[in-house]
Amino acid sequence: MPENPFRSLPSVDALVALIADDADGPGLATEAARTVLERARAGIRNGDSSPTLEHLATETRVALAIAAQQPLRRVINATGVILQTNLGRAPLSERALRAIAQEASGYSNLEFDLQVGERGSRHNLLRDLLRRATGAEDGIVLNNNAAALFMVLHVFAKDREVIVSRGQAVEIGGGFRIPDVLRQSGARLVEVGTTNRTYARDYESALTSETAAVLRVHSSNFRIVGFTADPSLKELADVAHRQGILALDDLGSGCLIDTQPLGIAHEPTVQESLAAGMDLAMFSGDKLLGGPQSGIVVGKADLIATLRSHPLARALRVDKLTIAALAATLQSYVEGRAATEIPVWSMLSTPLPAIKRRAQRWARVAGERGAVVPSQSMVGGGSLPGEGVPTWCVAIGGPGLHRISGRLREARPGIVARIERDHLLLDPRTVDPRDDVTVKRLLATVLQTDERA
Repeated sequence: MPENPFRSLPSVDALVALIADDADGPGLATEAARTVLERARAGIRNGDSSPTLEHLATETRVALAIAAQQPLRRVINATGVILQTNLGRAPLSERALRAIAQEASGYSNLEFDLQVGERGSRHNLLRDLLRRATGAEDGIVLNNNAAALFMVLHVFAKDREVIVSRGQAVEIGGGFRIPDVLRQSGARLVEVGTTNRTYARDYESALTSETAAVLRVHSSNFRIVGFTADPSLKELADVAHRQGILALDDLGSGCLIDTQPLGIAHEPTVQESLAAGMDLAMFSGDKLLGGPQSGIVVGKADLIATLRSHPLARALRVDKLTIAALAATLQSYVEGRAATEIPVWSMLSTPLPAIKRRAQRWARVAGERGAVVPSQSMVGGGSLPGEGVPTWCVAIGGPGLHRISGRLREARPGIVARIERDHLLLDPRTVDPRDDVTVKRLLATVLQTDERA
């Protein structure tokens, strides 16, 4: 009678003992051993032979290494998309990183008033910086811009109407749509105008005693061109204020500086929104602002005070590390140093010759498979749709591009590039120059390994 192949499998404890030198503790090692043994049993049931102890130990070490990995891994963004949403959007400035490290290393005055020695509010910590950076009367920070829009609508327009141009009832990413946000907030959406043309009179015609606000939603992730029309922000604010209702502006990208000197289209700024008379402006902290994920509401002091005292302010509040990073980011704007200190702006303003020199150095390690080609770096992240700046990329040609791209992603750190027109493109503009040595080393290693395969 043939021997039962299951009997040759070791116990969990025996397998853990085999890899004891590689395990920091019994917990993960036990979990890894159970996973490997269950996989072996499934293989035997499907007709495979019983694996050797050496093979099981190797598999367990691999499973242990995978289990011990941090779920978030650092990657190098060589895609050419500066605000790459899938890769975490805006990289933080050195100033913001130092602020996070300092805040994380001990205690702070997060909710403690040092002057009076009593409980304070985290919502007060950023108000002065927000005032100076945007010119607003006051401001509050929540955990993202969708939360900011939701809270503003819930607090000021619940069970009432909010008028939005039909061309601005957009999807803001991840399947979330402006009409859905309004519905969940309790506000009732009233669409006016057409997809491509909406006038101030369309808003005026839709006003009723049930109207709480008019809302402008900046089309930050798409663009309609040609036969189009929209009222100016001042016209929209005037319509609202004649009726005694709120003028709200969902700016999305959170731009605080003029983008035109960089050779890209003008992006509406927070300062322009407030100067035009909008009562509240909402925007993201991790897009063109260049800070951590957050949703910022600035505007009239009495409205911000209402938001600050609402129960949702606690549910949607940010943590101490976000406050530290955002404070450092805003300070760069207040001091006029954003162009050099905020990575988003330094990437956009890096001169083409400097980009080309880096691309040439990268291309050399690729040998005959590498070339330097002109391309476009895109802003991305739902900001400045279709806008980009000229760049130079390394183009890797030849067979196996998807395989090479996959191996670059799996490296430590992973390198994320893009395939375009039968070439794998790596754009230096979105890569920190301090990572150039790593990019060249990993690119050379992956290409050499692929050639030998």
